[in-house]
Amino acid sequence: MHSIHSTDAESAQNLTRYLADEEETLKFGKKLAACLHSGLIIHLFGNLGAGKTTLTRGILHGLGYSHIVKSPTYNLVEIYKISGLYLYHFDFYRFNDYSEWEEAGFRDYFNSDSICLVEWPEKAGNLLPKADLQCFLNMFDSGRNIEIRSSTETGKQCLIHWNTEKNI
Repeated sequence: MHSIHSTDAESAQNLTRYLADEEETLKFGKKLAACLHSGLIIHLFGNLGAGKTTLTRGILHGLGYSHIVKSPTYNLVEIYKISGLYLYHFDFYRFNDYSEWEEAGFRDYFNSDSICLVEWPEKAGNLLPKADLQCFLNMFDSGRNIEIRSSTETGKQCLIHWNTEKNI
């Protein structure tokens, strides 16, 4: 299924794809990795089992990480160093209060030298830095839909790069 966009400007700010299964989600993540660079903040939205960690696994594999990628549900963050790049994979599902993000001391992780992928960002309220990209994963009886929205100029440039690379 292809994206449905009304204008080129809109397609530079949004990207929608149908992903039939886990394998397609991993492949999509690998392709998305080519558009990512240090300094990006990506928020991942979706119900339990929607594919947020699977997408992250694909991104990490696309960046060259070949080891096991586990969900950070209990640790809150998994840290990956790949070719000098730090990727922080957060999961705030277990937060009960916005202040838990502040108390955890994660603010310094969000910097120009890292990529931060955040599952359940809504659990940190407005304390998180603004996302460059927001990924919404929705499950269907068969497969899932992913919609990526750019929230900043940097995020928009990522989606322009996606379209330029013929990932359509």
